Amino acid sequence: MITEEKRRELRKKAMNLPLHPGVYIMHDKSGEIIYIGKAKALKNRVSQYFGSEKNHQEKVRQMVAHVDWFEYILTDSEFEALVLEASLIKQHTPKYNILLKDDKGYHYIKITNEAWPRISQAKQVQDDGARYLGPYVSSWATKESVDEALKIFALPDCTRRFPQDIGKRRPCLNYYIKQCCAPCLGRISQTEYQGLVEEAIEFVQGGSNASVKKLEQQMREASEKLQFERAARLRDRLQAVKRMADRQKVVANSVPEQDVIALAQGAAAACFQVFRFQDARLYDRESFPMGPVGEPEEARGEFLERYYSIRDKIPPRITLDGPAKDSELLEQWLTEKAGRAVHIVLPQIGEQAKLVEMVRSNAAEQVAQSTGRTGREASALDELGRLLGLQNPPQYIESYDISNLAGEDNVAGMVVYENGRPLKSAYRKFKIRTVEGQDDYASMHEVLTRRFQEYEAHKGEEDGFGRLPDLILLDGGKGQVSAVRPVLEQFGLKIPLFGMVKDSSHRTRAITGDGGEIAINSHRAAFTLVSSIQDEVHRWAIGYHRQSRKKHAFSSTLTQIEGIGEKRAKSLLHHFRTIAAIQEATMEELEGAPDMTHPAAEKVYAYFHGEKA
Repeated sequence: MITEEKRRELRKKAMNLPLHPGVYIMHDKSGEIIYIGKAKALKNRVSQYFGSEKNHQEKVRQMVAHVDWFEYILTDSEFEALVLEASLIKQHTPKYNILLKDDKGYHYIKITNEAWPRISQAKQVQDDGARYLGPYVSSWATKESVDEALKIFALPDCTRRFPQDIGKRRPCLNYYIKQCCAPCLGRISQTEYQGLVEEAIEFVQGGSNASVKKLEQQMREASEKLQFERAARLRDRLQAVKRMADRQKVVANSVPEQDVIALAQGAAAACFQVFRFQDARLYDRESFPMGPVGEPEEARGEFLERYYSIRDKIPPRITLDGPAKDSELLEQWLTEKAGRAVHIVLPQIGEQAKLVEMVRSNAAEQVAQSTGRTGREASALDELGRLLGLQNPPQYIESYDISNLAGEDNVAGMVVYENGRPLKSAYRKFKIRTVEGQDDYASMHEVLTRRFQEYEAHKGEEDGFGRLPDLILLDGGKGQVSAVRPVLEQFGLKIPLFGMVKDSSHRTRAITGDGGEIAINSHRAAFTLVSSIQDEVHRWAIGYHRQSRKKHAFSSTLTQIEGIGEKRAKSLLHHFRTIAAIQEATMEELEGAPDMTHPAAEKVYAYFHGEKA
């Protein structure tokens, strides 16, 4: 790990760098290159690494901790620095740069050489007498083509062998849902089956448009020859082809050729998802799961540089889910690499925005699988983080609400959500001590003050008050936020703080901070999460308030007895739990209760049992 002396030494060296474009190369003690970056002004960029750690992302802190020395290369422009950086990263693959494995090998469609041929996906050509179609670059597209061909032409995808297994077992589910012609039943001849296989191959090679035209022609010919059963089968096959084409249209769009790229982040994982379109239809998709990537804008810029360094095909349009660092520079580099204009766009509304959201949801699903959450939870946290301008999705959220009745029995509730789910073991209750009457602002100030006093006392503990939240949500508007902001400043904490605003029907309407309200109604995943948090904290706070009122009412009943004050009444309730239990207690039991004396026990017994006492 880097020492303070080494940090000062590196910073001093960095401050002597020129204010000139270039590439800097970080080395560890063994001399291995651990990070390569570019800069418009080397002095400004490199010196930032060895200054205060407070503004650094965790990924940057880890990298800086292993730096032993650095070198640099001057370039004539920032664009030349970008080109050189991309080349050096590809050559050295440093540990702390975003690295993408170029796993785009070739894929094939295999048709076995047997009496009852089978169609499947294959990764390589083997000398087994089978017929191979391809090569295809996209594994996903190859698999999709095989799956579509098998479903449309009702070909089996099971492990049964024909004719050996004909008539031996019942057909599988695919036969009953009309997705398999079931050779195992013996209801289709070998000639008919081979005809289906050939049609499936033509479909794979020619695409759905060619198949539609051919099937329509065959259906007309069968009808003219009065072959109505054959015409009906062809009609069903034609409808199946069209259904598959309609399914593709779900992710089709009005832009003929583009790549759509989205990022989803979790606490310990992130994922970039790429959907590639050609002729306005999805033809490939790629997923790149990785560890934490830090600041999203910087991560997108780095990803684009890495991704198109290992891809020859660059579309004229690249659609992103958010801003990328140095996007204009990247556009210039991509344009030069592609030999034609390439534009990076960030859609805000309409069809393209919906397409981006779909890609982001797929990325969130990948993150969810690595963290044990659902895709919906990962997507909601990611969307909430972006909406509030947070650098990372909030994994640990605390929410607070005040509850009282005209200033009486003033209490507060705190609920915790971890990874998008309620963490009930971390829920807490507060009885307001310093505020008289109904003053929600002062009450909220007291509660958060006490919460962070507990943090100071338990700092370093992983559970309970010893853990700081990534986000605080208050049930209320700008007033509550303003009341609590000084508390965070008092303890020197930089925790994102927002209020949850309700409409006239007591439903979540917006989130408010220091800069006004943020509407969340149009962001469904985030809206659902915030609404559930607001409902849960309200339920928790009001439940505690009702409990306090009930105890207060019981306590008031006991204080009517001569010799029983507030303290003794609370002690009795704590010991016996209910008024009914106190009423049924014997003299010996009452006298044995904490804080009770013989005269006091006689008074309580007489109160509940009248003259018979």
